[in-house]
Amino acid sequence: MLRAAIAAAILFTAPAAAGPAEDFAELVADFEAHERANNPVRAGRDGDREAARRWADESFEAVAARAAASAAFLDRLNAIPAAALDQNGQVSHAVLDYLLRSRVELAPFEGDRIPFSNDSGFFSSPGYVAASTRLRSAEDAEDWIARLRALPDYLDQHIAWMRRGLETGFTQPAYILAGVAEIIRSIAETPAEDSDFFAPFNTLPAGMAEAERERLRAEGRAAIEEAVLPAFRALAAFFETEYMADPRDSVGISEVPGGREYYRALVRYHTTMDLTPEQIHQQGLEEVARIRAEMAVVIAETGFEGTFAEFLHYLRTDPQFYAQSERELLMHAAYLSKLADDAMPRFFGRLPRLPYGVRPVPAALAPTYTTGRYWPGNLENGIAGGYMVNTYALDQRPLYELPSLTVHEAVPGHHHQIALAQELEGVPDFRRNAYITAFGEGWGLYTENLAIDMGVYQTPYDHFGRLTYEMWRACRLVVDTGLHYFGWTREQAEACLLENSALAPHNVRTEVARYISWPGQALAYKTGELLMRQLRADAEAALGARFDIRAFHDRMLEDGAMPLSALEAKMRAWIAEQQAAE
Repeated sequence: MLRAAIAAAILFTAPAAAGPAEDFAELVADFEAHERANNPVRAGRDGDREAARRWADESFEAVAARAAASAAFLDRLNAIPAAALDQNGQVSHAVLDYLLRSRVELAPFEGDRIPFSNDSGFFSSPGYVAASTRLRSAEDAEDWIARLRALPDYLDQHIAWMRRGLETGFTQPAYILAGVAEIIRSIAETPAEDSDFFAPFNTLPAGMAEAERERLRAEGRAAIEEAVLPAFRALAAFFETEYMADPRDSVGISEVPGGREYYRALVRYHTTMDLTPEQIHQQGLEEVARIRAEMAVVIAETGFEGTFAEFLHYLRTDPQFYAQSERELLMHAAYLSKLADDAMPRFFGRLPRLPYGVRPVPAALAPTYTTGRYWPGNLENGIAGGYMVNTYALDQRPLYELPSLTVHEAVPGHHHQIALAQELEGVPDFRRNAYITAFGEGWGLYTENLAIDMGVYQTPYDHFGRLTYEMWRACRLVVDTGLHYFGWTREQAEACLLENSALAPHNVRTEVARYISWPGQALAYKTGELLMRQLRADAEAALGARFDIRAFHDRMLEDGAMPLSALEAKMRAWIAEQQAAE
């Protein structure tokens, strides 16, 4: 099983003979070369001009070839004993084992037939690439123009996968499709110079001759008008006339052919552990009951007299809890960000070089987008990390939830963890760039609790907002398994969140749509957070007054993301080392 395999791989022992280390180094080099060859966006950022002119090949043949390569790499990895590597190598072995084993296990299900969720996917990823593209020369601009010209083929490959999904009954449900169609249509109808794809031309160097600048901008505008926008219009037409013609009414992935087996595999992938849907569902029910008890204590602190439901109604409707303008909401988010920044040195010995900014979610995405999200930056390309705040429907964005959202998405949450990983030295690229959901989202949720000690929550309502966010993630365990394994309806899923948290109804609808469209991902948050909180409690109990919170956090993050069993082994080894040093 996945958990047992990872646990066996992470024994922190002394290296043996040089043979396995050399074999592993060769395997890593081959794997990294394969990854670069199949990720032209990353390769282009690293200076590969040919790669900078194209998108990833998502054809049937290319996807099959990548699956075969993953299986071959995994066979090679299985032949190398992790215990024969040094500690850094053992972490790399564990991460690579997780990546390859997950790919091999998921490949037969052809998840590429559903290449999008309710708010993002293959149709939005080119826009994210545009947002992180800087054109420092005419050659950079010409590469970007060539990539724009190549975009129709990329979209067509995904249309082919979706057609295969239609033929095999492996599709997204009807409930989320209208929102996706609206996003695609919005991209298709945005004028060229207003589109995300034209934005890189605004980064051309100031010293460039004006005639050259205008030539490149004209060619870029033409590429968008002649290739990009027609391709998105064709995609919108396909989506509206074919994909939405006879959509499935069910919401759970278990309702598609092979869906129950697929979901069990997704549970293992997203949690990185050999857990069953039944186990996770029960854990979620227990967490919901625990958090409800804590909520009752906080309600008493506010002095509110009434039922739990009446308190939720009060929070959802009283104007004092809501910003009156987009600017006001962003200002609150910026203030909370700086409050967290101010506390960071007390809890972390190492801080990343890359800063982050507070930005609104782009208008085209906002109606179906989550409340907030983190967009990674890139120091070499001059791009800060982005704490993205959704300013759509202000009456659904309560201020008492903003402290938890801020620390989760910015610092000490996603920005801190991801930016540190980007700065790792002496590790393979896959270690810097791997986003293992249970680790990353577990860390984000862990920091929401850490923010109590940081002083970010300043009123009982802030604390209730924190508990609402924790309840949100506990309900995810119940809701995701309910929807995709136990046959729940959308209404049942929404009721779990509406009845147990102060989340606004719009957020609840958006979140449930996300869980419907992205099975299994919602399970990672609580799974990772519960382990991290347990590790901290165990370290505090074992070390007493010698426990150093800064050293504990630095150790947890210093190797980047990893499977949870690898993290547990690493941190228990650290605790033992600290005890031995007494």
